[in-house]
Amino acid sequence: MTAAITAMITAVAGVLGTLFAPMLAQRLTARQRAEEARLAGEQRKFEERRAHYTAMNRASRQFHTLLKDALHRIRDGVYTEQERAQLEEARLDHRDRYAEAQMIVPERILQASRDLNRVLASTDAAVKRLDRGLVLDGETVARTLESLSAASPFLDTMRELMREDLGVSD
Repeated sequence: MTAAITAMITAVAGVLGTLFAPMLAQRLTARQRAEEARLAGEQRKFEERRAHYTAMNRASRQFHTLLKDALHRIRDGVYTEQERAQLEEARLDHRDRYAEAQMIVPERILQASRDLNRVLASTDAAVKRLDRGLVLDGETVARTLESLSAASPFLDTMRELMREDLGVSD
């Protein structure tokens, strides 16, 4: 009898193994696919964040550069309509990159961008006043250039925070 019971247990185990093997394989495959999807999602988010950082950094630096150029050209009396249009385009691009990033990037990077934006926006307003001859009391190109120099540390801080968030180390 023991041989018969052993045979029966072996047969049942064989049948159950045959029945459950596809289910087990399917579960393992599903887990593997879920893990691959999770990793792909993380990679997609990383790439999206990196693209936003690149665009924000480029737009901020371009706006900063064109503000500085505008101040030099106003000082030299050679500020043209083309430069005004380029500066306005850079301002709009800077604003758009920040707006796009608001839902993607961490708050500490948005704060760094806001700190930078305060200097850039203040300088932009001064450039427009200087260009139109509607300066505030004591406002000059030299003072505005000096105020704009405060943007450099904010540009560097924003870039460093972005690199840190992306895992870039020196």
